[in-house]
Amino acid sequence: MIVRWGISAFSRLIEDLSIERPLLVTTRRWADIDIPVVHRFDGVLPHAEIDGVHAASDAATSADGLVALGGGSAIDTAKAVSMATGLRIVSIPTTYSGAEWTGSFGMRNPTTKIKEGGTGAKMTAILYETELTLDLPGSETAGTALNALAHCAEALYVTDVTDETATDALTGAGIISSFLPIVLESPRSASDRRALLVGAMHAGSALRAGMGIGHAMAQALGGHFGLAHGTMNAICLPHALRFNLPVASGPIGSLAAAMGTDDAIERVSELASLAGSTRLRDYGVRREELPAVASAAAERPAAKANPRPAPPEAVLELLEAAW
Repeated sequence: MIVRWGISAFSRLIEDLSIERPLLVTTRRWADIDIPVVHRFDGVLPHAEIDGVHAASDAATSADGLVALGGGSAIDTAKAVSMATGLRIVSIPTTYSGAEWTGSFGMRNPTTKIKEGGTGAKMTAILYETELTLDLPGSETAGTALNALAHCAEALYVTDVTDETATDALTGAGIISSFLPIVLESPRSASDRRALLVGAMHAGSALRAGMGIGHAMAQALGGHFGLAHGTMNAICLPHALRFNLPVASGPIGSLAAAMGTDDAIERVSELASLAGSTRLRDYGVRREELPAVASAAAERPAAKANPRPAPPEAVLELLEAAW
């Protein structure tokens, strides 16, 4: 993966990649950003909903590359287009989601209430720019940073963990634990925002190892209720860690040490509370629909990669605890 820092590096990066007709894939918030692209699509929908993916694919007809600018929804939308067209992606993340590091993606079908998955996107380069994160609201800052922290935590005990991804996970977790509270206190501090972005970068790199049951639940909740992925990760991660502790005490202990604490679950819970309420009921989640969410979560690839088997009945217990 090519990684560059600073929006000023964009033109040279595109030139080095021989991309002459890039399509910007973003939301209306960033529709007028001043970067040299030939085509612009600003119709990205939350959770990369399929109507937005189809519209972005139509807009990519004459493009020879994609520039995904925004959070996970923009990057996942570009990934879906990339899978369908073979176009390469340059990602410019404006949150801490980490979606820029893998070719896998999710896109929500609002009719079926399922977040459908795919893989094979051509993730070619990442450009980080701290200035693009300075106005990120506190809830999105905390939510997406907790998503990144979940990448770190779950990357330590999934089946495909490597020494490299474990190192990234521990580095990212330490930075996020230290700097998220600071950034929320001083959101316009460029140096602190940059540090948090570096933590998210390491978390994204760790994401290459895969995800576990915490992410599976967050994905299923997002698909069913249309809720923010970061916030759902904040709620689900402590319960996932507690569930996996009997079989992953070593990795979770390493996570605790990286965050400078003796109790990883307590520290993660403290950080999760910064993203808002940690009860699903406060986000309109209906208890009677939890069995359907549990069944959907148990079938997701992230659940299959979890170190402890997570059948629907076990997932339902976790969701009930979070409710």
